[in-house]
Amino acid sequence: MPATVPLGILDLVPIPSGSTAAEALRSTVDLARQAEQFGYARYWFAEHHLNPGVAGSSPAVVVALTASATTSIRIGSGAVQLGHRTALSTVEEFGLLDAAFPGRIDLGLGRSAGGPPQRPAGEPARAHTTENGLRIPEPFSFAHLRGHPRVLLQQRLLHLPGAESEEYSGQVADVLALLRGEYRSPEGVEAHAVPGEGAEVEVWVLGSSAGVSAETAGAGGLRFAANYHVSPANVLAAASAYREAFKPSAGPGGLDRPHLSVSADVVVAPTDAEARELAAGYGPWVHSIRTAEGAIPFPSPAEARELVRGWSATDHKLVADRVETQFAGSPATVADQLERLRDATGADELLITTITHDHADRVRSYRLLAGEWARRGYLGR
Repeated sequence: MPATVPLGILDLVPIPSGSTAAEALRSTVDLARQAEQFGYARYWFAEHHLNPGVAGSSPAVVVALTASATTSIRIGSGAVQLGHRTALSTVEEFGLLDAAFPGRIDLGLGRSAGGPPQRPAGEPARAHTTENGLRIPEPFSFAHLRGHPRVLLQQRLLHLPGAESEEYSGQVADVLALLRGEYRSPEGVEAHAVPGEGAEVEVWVLGSSAGVSAETAGAGGLRFAANYHVSPANVLAAASAYREAFKPSAGPGGLDRPHLSVSADVVVAPTDAEARELAAGYGPWVHSIRTAEGAIPFPSPAEARELVRGWSATDHKLVADRVETQFAGSPATVADQLERLRDATGADELLITTITHDHADRVRSYRLLAGEWARRGYLGR
């Protein structure tokens, strides 16, 4: 294991109940400033659409806002969704960001409008615990969302009429070729992205399973971020598939050895009991996503208790894998759980996502975790 295991932040720009998107953006900028002082290495933004409780619909825009408010922390996307955009538009956007904030921009690439994560062949379909105590839940099935009207509506609104998503690994290859100034069309015509060509962005691929994302990252010799917080059942298989596919590469984002980040959903407070109270809204929030309602404004603990009061066994099962793998507790409790995640996956970095109803609790959670991680000698940039 490396002497240091940097911590990064994944921010969805959540909107708490009773708040607004404008207030959520101000809170994000404030958190980014403080995270830089706490010693976090990266600050990434996810891309989500048609969610009443999430304001992070355009990573490039919020990257620009937070990069302008900070000085040293790396800022990036986690991830730009290539399923409804082109390689050129992505390279030009992040080329502009690199021109404005040179040497600080991460370009995380993800798929969108793809199929739900599938259980890899040979992967146990039952919940289990690794030898070091990391919880791997039963795989979650997204089959109930196939063909859901809201899912279909989102796909329709994100795509121009008649447009079809390109093959993902080909899109990633086009992104890299444009960054390197090596792009050629099938007819041999050159294309040069300005800004973008030669940008010093750090390229990552994000994925939730042992499928095309892990294979694309490995085959391209790129950095890979695996989602334990979104798809905890698949994290070990995803990490393994990435390493098995890895081939050293040169150029933007190229590596001579695998480099893995793993995400975790975390809430830290002075005591385990207080952390669990602050995390009470997580179940109803995940429930709203998995019913295609769209992420609701994040509820307060009292609101969360009312929301779950009438839940059936089916409702609880819908969110069980996410709730049971959320790390909520004191700094020592959560750091112990993160150590297990690091050791089980061999992660080089950890990516932390925290949502609480009150902004001050969220900032405190990140501060307490960074302090404990530094005390253990892991925090580094």
